[in-house]
Amino acid sequence: MANYSHDRIVPFKDSQLGKKQQVAEMFDKIAFRYDFLNRFLSGGIDIYWRRRAIREAGAGIGAGGAILDVATGTADMAIMMARYLPAVRITGVDISNGMLEIGRQKVQRLQLGERIDLQAGDSESLQFADGSFDAITVAFGVRNFENLEKGLKEMLRVLKPGGRLVVLEFSQPRTPGLRQFYDLYLRLVAPNVGKMVSSSREAYQYLNDSVKAFPEGAAFTRIMDGCGYINTRLRRLSLGICTLYIGEKGN
Repeated sequence: MANYSHDRIVPFKDSQLGKKQQVAEMFDKIAFRYDFLNRFLSGGIDIYWRRRAIREAGAGIGAGGAILDVATGTADMAIMMARYLPAVRITGVDISNGMLEIGRQKVQRLQLGERIDLQAGDSESLQFADGSFDAITVAFGVRNFENLEKGLKEMLRVLKPGGRLVVLEFSQPRTPGLRQFYDLYLRLVAPNVGKMVSSSREAYQYLNDSVKAFPEGAAFTRIMDGCGYINTRLRRLSLGICTLYIGEKGN
């Protein structure tokens, strides 16, 4: 399997741990402020992005369908899916127990325990049988895979034939002026706000570094093609700040 530069981007450059372990440690550290920082740093626009992804993931899924939310974090996507796709069962997996604990509290508070099951798990080694899910979503999580292709192939394995992978990921806008502003925002504003609110500048410095290194746009759909997905396509959202990627599993 190919290695990509973003596979080697890690939150703590002086740590001897692998990327997976560092990402889990990073999210455990910021879990208590993660939802607030998401809304604050995106100006709330991430809610619109998630709705777009959920609409794509839920297309054609009937009552009793099953969706897997990979890198579910504090269960934002899973909870939104339960709201917008009322007949679907949702499983969320994440490598960070700290994030999952907050997610479970939210699920319990909203009385969604019968609809949403949150599990600790590695996106590159999913503990589900082949063909278990009608759709899979990943919201801002594929940058955190230690091996991108391994994660993509593992998700393809647990998709049902005809099932759909929907990925949301940050990207870099191409519009002159906006790109420079966005670069400044990721490089200076986000890390410093992250440090003030969560005491972790590293997490938001990692956001900047990993966004810049990620193989976005057509490069990512080509990787999806190479992993076995068909009908791959992308939609740039909010002038290219975020990109929605879609791929399907053949019959």
